[in-house]
Amino acid sequence: MEEIVSVFPSALRPLCRVGFARGLEPEEIRLRIGRPVMVLGKGGEYFWNLKETTWQTAREGGYVWQEADMKETLSRMSRYSMYALEEEMRNGFFTIQGGHRIGIAGRTVCEQGKVLSFRNISCLNIRVARQKKGCAAKLLPWLADGDSIYNTLLLSPPGVGKTTMLRDCIRLLSEGNGTLPGRKVGVVDERSEIAASFFGVPQNDLGDRTDVLDNCPKAEGMRLLLRSMSPQILAVDELGGREDCLAVEEALHCGCRIIGTMHARDVSELKEKLYLAAWLEKSFFGRYVFLSLAECGERRFSVYDGGMQKLC
Repeated sequence: MEEIVSVFPSALRPLCRVGFARGLEPEEIRLRIGRPVMVLGKGGEYFWNLKETTWQTAREGGYVWQEADMKETLSRMSRYSMYALEEEMRNGFFTIQGGHRIGIAGRTVCEQGKVLSFRNISCLNIRVARQKKGCAAKLLPWLADGDSIYNTLLLSPPGVGKTTMLRDCIRLLSEGNGTLPGRKVGVVDERSEIAASFFGVPQNDLGDRTDVLDNCPKAEGMRLLLRSMSPQILAVDELGGREDCLAVEEALHCGCRIIGTMHARDVSELKEKLYLAAWLEKSFFGRYVFLSLAECGERRFSVYDGGMQKLC
């Protein structure tokens, strides 16, 4: 995780490095001016103790993030050109080398209700990117339809790991295996969460046959990829709006397979979604995969066919 360590002021880098070395598996590092640095990781919340060069669970004595720290860190993150990131920052985040996503908060500059830029950034949230290769290996056989795949939706509440599972499905489908040949996969990565692209180059391994359209609205991106890259499979995260669903139907009518994600806790919640009701009726999708977490944190899945009969 040297990409993260390197963006901090030199005096703080050894402290940042300690948490990765100890196996605490940081997921988020929260930096707020005037507040203690907070890390969310394996086992809960941690705070930096600069004096002891360690992480602790107690807030007292935690290192307080300074305005000077913020300025230097932002400069390093942007490679000393914040202007180059302005377009990306309008969405409230940007991505640094290694695919780590940086959420931002502070004073915004708006015009006609739209955010044009950020000024006086006071809060950063470093979301640590980790690719879990192989997590979809046991799921893939359930998606196979001969030498192709079923149109598939991965479903769960937020925070269970839909995007992580989708990312590995893309990689495995692109690479292929002994029974399933590799396929051309087009990925619409509206929020840079699947490929974690940095200056347009994916930082995550999505396979040799995968093309990524980064920071592009889902519906427009699906249409663009169909016109330009002739994908055999389209992958898209967090479908929801009317335009998204219309674009999915267009892709299906073009003979392209779809693998996507959507928020839904269970079958009953799925059936309440307006567009899903029509898709269920028309049997657009052959597989619905519900993800959940066991008490130990292990990800589990249940697979249903197009008629909502449980397969496993």
